[in-house]
Amino acid sequence: MNEKTVSILDGNTFVVTDERGDVTASPDLPTGLFSFDTRFLSTWVLRIDGHRLNALSQDDLHFFETRFFLVPGRPTHYIDAKLSVIREQSIGTAFVERLTVLNHDIAPAVLTLRVDMDTDFADLFEIKDVQHKRGTKSVHHDEGRLRYSYRRETFQRDTVISSTLAARIDDDGMTFDVSLEPRGQWQTELRVEPVINGGDTASPTIWGAYRRRARPQVRQELEHWIDRAPQLLADNPNLTTAYERSLIDLAAMRYASLTATGPIPTAGLPWFMTLFGRDSIFISLQTMPFLPRLTPPVLRLLGSLQGGSLDDLREEEPGKILHEFRYGESAAFEEQPHTPYYGSADATPLFVILLDEYERWSGDVELVRGLERQARAALHWIDEYGDLVGNGYVSYWRRNTRNGLENQCWKDSWDAISYRDGRLSALPRATCELQGYAYDAKIRGARLAREFWNDPAYADRLEREAADLKQRFNRDFWVADGEYYALALDPDGTPVDALSSNMGHLLWSGIVEPDRAGKVAEHLLGPAMFSGWGVRTLAETEARYNPVGYHVGSVWPFDNSIIAWGLRRYGFREEAARIAEGMIEASGFFDGRLPEAFAGYRRELTGYPVEYPTACSPQGWSAGAVLLLLRTMLDLTPYQDHLGVDPHLPPSIPRIELLDVPGRWGRADALGRRAESHQRQHTGLLARLGRTDNG
Repeated sequence: MNEKTVSILDGNTFVVTDERGDVTASPDLPTGLFSFDTRFLSTWVLRIDGHRLNALSQDDLHFFETRFFLVPGRPTHYIDAKLSVIREQSIGTAFVERLTVLNHDIAPAVLTLRVDMDTDFADLFEIKDVQHKRGTKSVHHDEGRLRYSYRRETFQRDTVISSTLAARIDDDGMTFDVSLEPRGQWQTELRVEPVINGGDTASPTIWGAYRRRARPQVRQELEHWIDRAPQLLADNPNLTTAYERSLIDLAAMRYASLTATGPIPTAGLPWFMTLFGRDSIFISLQTMPFLPRLTPPVLRLLGSLQGGSLDDLREEEPGKILHEFRYGESAAFEEQPHTPYYGSADATPLFVILLDEYERWSGDVELVRGLERQARAALHWIDEYGDLVGNGYVSYWRRNTRNGLENQCWKDSWDAISYRDGRLSALPRATCELQGYAYDAKIRGARLAREFWNDPAYADRLEREAADLKQRFNRDFWVADGEYYALALDPDGTPVDALSSNMGHLLWSGIVEPDRAGKVAEHLLGPAMFSGWGVRTLAETEARYNPVGYHVGSVWPFDNSIIAWGLRRYGFREEAARIAEGMIEASGFFDGRLPEAFAGYRRELTGYPVEYPTACSPQGWSAGAVLLLLRTMLDLTPYQDHLGVDPHLPPSIPRIELLDVPGRWGRADALGRRAESHQRQHTGLLARLGRTDNG
């Protein structure tokens, strides 16, 4: 089987095929038509006269449509092909495939075209671990439609397939008898409509207005989306390509929630096309100077779903922000806890951080005041429920021992938190970046309380708590013999002393003492951690280091964007620019689309970034990473009603012009050039003044 896949997507619904446009379900190749965590097509295979076709090329038109150019016969026969097939696949109001068969011969052609069809209605959690379905599946075909149905008590899913031309329909697909004149062509359009909970195909019960969009409308919305984002002009083709690709991917991966007032950014294809608290917050932070309208729906939805009680199955606690929300069968019957699941220790302080950052950019006082109760509850959670050990640090442990996450920080794989010698620490674990987020949340919460909630006493208290946390943290997490911050503390307060990328998040949060920041930067950009493309999640010197380990040696673009942001905060301009340069150069090897992660091999060893085997692509915060790196190189900072800019560019990017940056100032231009120090400062001043209009 050819394992190259092609994806098209639109919000909650996406299709993954092989390079011929076929779907053949496999645990190792998650192809199919998916929507709201259910696979609605598991087989979709085109044949002519009983034989599958071979691909000539594939045209990725937009995120919502693609074309495949195919011929029958073996590759050695391509030159003699008398027939060719064009498959145009798109997602709009449904999954639509337009089949065009072309006869290139001077003689007529008679053939049989067949599309094998089936669906397993698999929950996303079942794809890798096939389970026996507990419901009942049935097949019906009448009035030119093929309908697959699945029922388990009140859980109902249907796949309805129709064609614009008459076909012979059976339980396993549709067959067409095709007659072609010399140089003639034949065409039909197949339409596949997922239906949830018994809604008819004219008005599915969950889609709503966002899902009921025709292809021209999706195309028009994409053009408008790109037009509203700042325009980038740069003397580096990799950067301009990555920027455009990121904008398109972020548009594609917006999630149509049942309750949100607007689309929510999702985590990544294929496994994580749903609401994730941590991911949606980080994507909003990364994209703030570019796509600020993503943020209000995120804040409102997460606030509305904030924990209000104690629930071990969902790991819910009062004030806690959710980790993940799912709609599939396993969640519906509580075989998975994701309705929603709260197993994340970082989303809660990050919620407060995002609320403050959004106000700084937008001046949206109404939202800050409207979410005061939720923000206070999140700040209360940090001390009341986050401090599991009673030592003043945010820790986590798994209350749902059946299928909850063992690690509830962003590095959530089972082996991510270890000592230098490779031992895994006991639970609860207090990872270092959680303390940085808690510190930042208290500092930002104090500003919100003083300026918008009319509670200066609360603000003073939060600032005292933040100062105490910073002092204790720099005492307890510092590894003196290596001069770096420990990855975590174990339950006994002993440092979990692996050298990891989490330190970069500490710089972003501001919890690092200034006299120690230099050593942190030195480690992050040193040979043990910096691969040449980016900072590894775990240093080469550590026992668990593995260049193709998920969180133990691979390089994550998201992680690097936060690290670069933190380095810039502490004045390490060259180091931040070096990370940005490595990431932008890496993007050129992936056609501008940074994957979820790539291997931590040294650059001189491989010559190109080796993609992690099961990386999501596209992936939300990898797309957001490009935008945050742009912000970091230009040092875009909101100052009341004007935009501050202090550019520092790497050698491979001599010029950046970012036009129409939105914010409370209206729109402003940011300009940066790689030049002598005094010229850079002059350019930064011009950029800082920018232009303020409401265009």
